[in-house]
Amino acid sequence: MEDFQALPHYWGSTPEEEYYRQQGIKSTSAYFTSPRGLSLFTRSWLPTNTPPRGLLCMVHGYGNDMSWTFQATSIFLAQMGFACFALDIEGHGRSQDCLSFFNSVKQDPSFNGLPRFLYGESMGGAICFDGAILVAPMCKISDKVKPRWPIPQILTFLGKFLPTLAIVPTEDLMYKSVKVEEKKVIANSNPLRYRGKPRLGTVLELLRVTDYLSGRLCDVSIPFIVLHGSADVVTDPSVSRALYEEAKSEDKTIKIYDGMMHSLLFGETDENVEIVRRDILSWLNGRCEERV
Repeated sequence: MEDFQALPHYWGSTPEEEYYRQQGIKSTSAYFTSPRGLSLFTRSWLPTNTPPRGLLCMVHGYGNDMSWTFQATSIFLAQMGFACFALDIEGHGRSQDCLSFFNSVKQDPSFNGLPRFLYGESMGGAICFDGAILVAPMCKISDKVKPRWPIPQILTFLGKFLPTLAIVPTEDLMYKSVKVEEKKVIANSNPLRYRGKPRLGTVLELLRVTDYLSGRLCDVSIPFIVLHGSADVVTDPSVSRALYEEAKSEDKTIKIYDGMMHSLLFGETDENVEIVRRDILSWLNGRCEERV
């Protein structure tokens, strides 16, 4: 096995342009300046042999970035004919607003008329197009990883005065997310992965937003597919079930994968990753065919 600590990409040492060419897609990267003046690092993954069938705006999860293992899914979807765009959200990866970038992509005349989808993993699934793909969404933080009383009360008090203090007691979630041992090595080799304890302000904001979202599941009306592993201890699969049951969307789909963990599209066995990919692709194909 290669020493991933010394390699520049999750796939190894093949240069980016050559690897993308081998995969039959093209990819670009650039910085986008948001209306607030923030510099956001962005990427695109585009099909090369056919015009795109749909547009996907993709959001990564907490502590991650879009340039390491996250882009394995983007590359797959580009191979399947979808134009994919993502960015390192503020405080992650190489970025310092998210919606402003996606709005700029949607306004590109080359994508006029294409169905547009939001793809979100974990924390990214809480940032809610013609439809949404929600992979292990963080609509609620699992009680299994929440600090126990009285720690939350103490942290809430401290967070008002010291929001950037990184002292929240929690284990490294990567090891609770990835099932396959060899893939833990690859995921851990991401030079931009956040390894420190969560900052107080970040945790308090996640708790506030997820508490708000979990109480508004009935307001969801767009078409969506939600995918979750039954063995996920980072985000709560029961909340995905509640989202499916309570949402007023007429077009809604749920997939709960027995025994799978949080990292459905990388951290599982290759066979399991393929199952999840095909379910996403089948859902997208169905919505694109409806537009023809």
